[in-house]
Amino acid sequence: MQDELIARAQAWLAEDPDAETREELAKLIDAGDHAELAARFGGTLQFGTAGLRGELGAGPMRMNRSVVIRAAAGLAADLKSKGQGDGLVVIGYDARHKSADFARDTAAVMTGAGLRAAVLPRPLPTPVLAFAIRHLGAVAGVEVTASHNPPRDNGYKVYLGDGSQIVPPADAEIAAEIDAVTTLTAVPRPESGWEVLDDSVLDAYLARTDAVLSDGSPRTARTVYTAMHGVGKDVLLAAFARAGFPAPVLVAEQAEPDPDFPTVAFPNPEEPGAMDLAFAQARATDPDLVIANDPDADRCAVAVKDGADWRMLRGDEVGALLATHLVHRGVSGTFAESIVSSSLLGRIAEKAGLPYEETLTGFKWIARVDGLRYGYEEALGYCVDPDGVRDKDGITAALLITELASQLKSEGRTLLDLLDDLAVEHGLHATDQLSVRVEDLSVIANAMRRLREEPPTRLAGLPVTRSEDLTKGTDKLPPTDGLRYTLDGARVVVRPSGTEPKLKCYLEVVVPVGSHADLPGARAQAAERLAAIKRDLSEAAGI
Repeated sequence: MQDELIARAQAWLAEDPDAETREELAKLIDAGDHAELAARFGGTLQFGTAGLRGELGAGPMRMNRSVVIRAAAGLAADLKSKGQGDGLVVIGYDARHKSADFARDTAAVMTGAGLRAAVLPRPLPTPVLAFAIRHLGAVAGVEVTASHNPPRDNGYKVYLGDGSQIVPPADAEIAAEIDAVTTLTAVPRPESGWEVLDDSVLDAYLARTDAVLSDGSPRTARTVYTAMHGVGKDVLLAAFARAGFPAPVLVAEQAEPDPDFPTVAFPNPEEPGAMDLAFAQARATDPDLVIANDPDADRCAVAVKDGADWRMLRGDEVGALLATHLVHRGVSGTFAESIVSSSLLGRIAEKAGLPYEETLTGFKWIARVDGLRYGYEEALGYCVDPDGVRDKDGITAALLITELASQLKSEGRTLLDLLDDLAVEHGLHATDQLSVRVEDLSVIANAMRRLREEPPTRLAGLPVTRSEDLTKGTDKLPPTDGLRYTLDGARVVVRPSGTEPKLKCYLEVVVPVGSHADLPGARAQAAERLAAIKRDLSEAAGI
């Protein structure tokens, strides 16, 4: 067994085009580190609807140039099999370790396969790549990014020609072509032949960002902004300047791209401590709101002053605020969200007489809703211009929430005042999450099995009126690995994360509110009920 493991590692080493991972793997082989070799060669990174994502390093279970070349060859073969062998593939990348190398390898593979390839001019936000696909009439796009994952990770996200991310069966079809790549020597990789785009695509994207705002709207809200060591700063500043907003005050320590993300444990605005420097800057400069992008700038976090200090709004709160702003502007079209997001959006759409759709988790599903006008997901993702970017976009979302804050400021009001109004109008929709990060994935599998075998009948004293195993699908949703519990005045969805080693449980309670005077009591009741649901669900799942 160990001899076979060493043989597999040596065969991989012989083909590896990267000096860094060759050296790393050679040391493991020389040291006879069978445990580490088994971890790297015990399978392959699975290509799915999230593309690829994993830790950087040598071997088929890590992200590296060999894995990326195989993935690119599989994508090229899939495109050719569908009669798109002369089409254009646009490639973008972030500022993580190896991202530029992975982008260049992808361009070389596409060129070698007879497709046309174009690479964005430098590390840029993911929404610029999503825009470029539609703008340039490409047959596919690739974004090299691990979004808000830890510094040691990278990833490979694939888009189709409509500018949205892949969904089944495209993922399985591409995966089959990847599996068919037997050796890297069979993959032509010329040294040139692809195009490196100039700034005209970025300029077209920025011109499009103006369209998300209303002509003549107030543009007075002052912001503090953090790029979270990612690629958002220059594009966001350019968009804000074009729009005529005051220049955001930058969190200097996090403003420039840095693949080591030195000031945060996880470069995700939702993680504890990630916003500490932004809040410190806000205390010093007293802006109207704080805005954060994640490292590839497809997500947008918003924080506001609440009493004496600052707090981050939940994604569901921002989702409802943006929806309300669009309704007040008189937009038409479908509002959509995923099943893990707050049901408040449905109530807002219903009252406005707008179509509403619920989808599986992920913008790959939200982007496919017919007639989409606005879509959001609780994990800080918002699509406010689906005709331009059919994906979440942290730049245009930042513009739109700053316009709303400016409008409210002109009325002597704040985002929190509008959230209070929504609670009185539709009931207080309070959300929370029970999220468990694991080292051992069997913990997640065991929790899901336990909940399936013994589904809870009561949570927080509330009877579970409906228990759904989403692996079977519903009349409106395709199958997915998830569980949904409906209670009287509450809802719970449990699912393994598609991009991180996490079990995620999404909780929502709805408390009727008679008037603004009733809000403090309703909030206390909601917080107590959420805590009880979290406690009971944790016990039921054994986590």
